[in-house]
Amino acid sequence: MQGTEMVFGSSLFVIAAVIFVLLVVIAKSYKKVPPNKVMVIYGVGAGGKKKIAKIVTGGGAWVIPFLQSAKFLDLSPITIDIDLKDALSKQNIRINVPSTFTVAISPEEGVVENAAQRLLGLTRKQIEDLAKDIIYGQMRVVIASMPIETIISDRETFVEKVTEGVETELRKVGLKLINVNVKDIIDSSGYIDALGKEAAAKAINEAKVKVAIHERDGEIGKAEAEKEMRIKVAEANATAVEGETEAQIRIAFAEAHKREKEAEAQRQAITAEKVQMAKALEEAYEAEKLAELKRAEKEKAKLQADVIVKAEVEKQEKEIRADAEAEVLRRKAKGEADATLMKYEAEAEGIKKVLVSKAEGYKELFASTGDPNAVVLLYIAENLPDLVDKQVEAIKNLKIDKVVVWDSGGSTARFVSGLVGALPPLKDLLESAGMNLADLVRKEGATDQHQEDQG
Repeated sequence: MQGTEMVFGSSLFVIAAVIFVLLVVIAKSYKKVPPNKVMVIYGVGAGGKKKIAKIVTGGGAWVIPFLQSAKFLDLSPITIDIDLKDALSKQNIRINVPSTFTVAISPEEGVVENAAQRLLGLTRKQIEDLAKDIIYGQMRVVIASMPIETIISDRETFVEKVTEGVETELRKVGLKLINVNVKDIIDSSGYIDALGKEAAAKAINEAKVKVAIHERDGEIGKAEAEKEMRIKVAEANATAVEGETEAQIRIAFAEAHKREKEAEAQRQAITAEKVQMAKALEEAYEAEKLAELKRAEKEKAKLQADVIVKAEVEKQEKEIRADAEAEVLRRKAKGEADATLMKYEAEAEGIKKVLVSKAEGYKELFASTGDPNAVVLLYIAENLPDLVDKQVEAIKNLKIDKVVVWDSGGSTARFVSGLVGALPPLKDLLESAGMNLADLVRKEGATDQHQEDQG
C-alpha cells in the first residue's frame, strides 16, 4: 500500500513536470515583435507554398518549436559617412564629394522580403559596408553623367539623381534611403574654385549693376524733381515778368494814348509811313522769334532739362519784350505822326489867315481906289525888298580875285554900269507883268496930291 502510493506520487510529479515543460515551451514559442524590428519566421510551413519565410512587422506570432525558428531585423537608421574621392565628372575632371547617407531596413512589403533573404543574420557593420559599396558605385555613375557646373549650381538636381540611383539599388537588398547630405564638392585641379570666382565676380558685377541702376534711378528721380522745381520756379518767374511787362505795356499804352490825344491833329500826314515802319519792325521781331524757336528746337535734343527750361523762359521773355517794344514803337510813331500833322495844319491855318487878311486889305484898297494897278503896286512895294535881295544874291557869290582897270576916258564907269545892267531892271520886270512904272508913279503922286488937297 505504501509502495503503491509512492509510485502514484512519482507519476503525478512526472506529469506535472511534463505539463510545466510544455507550458514553458508554449510560452517561449510565442514571439513578440518590437516596433523598431521585423521578425522573420522560417522553417516548416513558415511562409506557405510561395514564400520561404514569414515576415511579422508588429504584434507577435507563434513559432512552432523544433520545426520553425525566428530572427529579428533591426529597423533602426544607419548613418554612413561617404568620403568619395577622385570621381570623374562628365568633363573627366576628378572631384571629391564628402557626404552622409542615412539608410535603414525597409518594412515595406515587397522590399522587406529582400532584406530577409540578403540581410538576415548579418551584423550592423556588415549591412553598413554593403550599403556603402552600393552608394559609392551609384554616386560615381551619377557624377559621370553630369557636368561640374550643373553639380555645383543645381545641387538639388544632383541630390535627386543620387537619391534615385542609390535608392533603386538599396531596395534590391531590402534597404531604403532616408536622407542624403552632400557636405562639399572639391576638385584638385582648381576648376571649381575658378567657377566659384567666376560666379562671385558675376554676382559682384550684377550687384554693382543693380546698385548703379538704383543710383541711376535715384539720380533720375532727383533730377526729375529738380527739373519740376526749376520748371515751376521758371514759370513763376515768367508769370512775374509777364505781369511786369503787361504793367509796362499798360503804362506805355496810357502815355501813348495821352500823346495820341495831344497829337491827334498830326495823325493823317505820316500815319502810313510810320505804320509801315512799325510793321517792318514787327515782322523783324517775328522773324527773330521764329529763328529763336528753330534754334531752340535744334538744340533741345542736346540740352538737359534745366537748360531747355531756361532757353524757353528766355525765349518767352524775348517775345514779351519784343511785343512790348513793338507796341511802344507803334504808339510813338502814331504820336509823332499826329504831332507833325498838327504842326502842318497849324502852319497852313496861319498862312491861310495871313493870305485872307491880305486879300481883305487888297479888296478894301481896290474898293477905295477903283484902280487895280494900285493893288499891284502895293503888292510890288511889299515884295520889293525880296526882289532886291534876289538881285543882290545873284552877284554876291561872284569870285573876283583881282580887277585891273586902265581908265582912259570913263571905262571904269562903263564897266560898273554894265555889271549893274546885267541885273533885270525893275522897270522891265513891271512891263513884263503888263504895268508901266512911270504911269504908276504919276498916278500915285496924283492920288497923294489929291488927298493932300482934300486934307
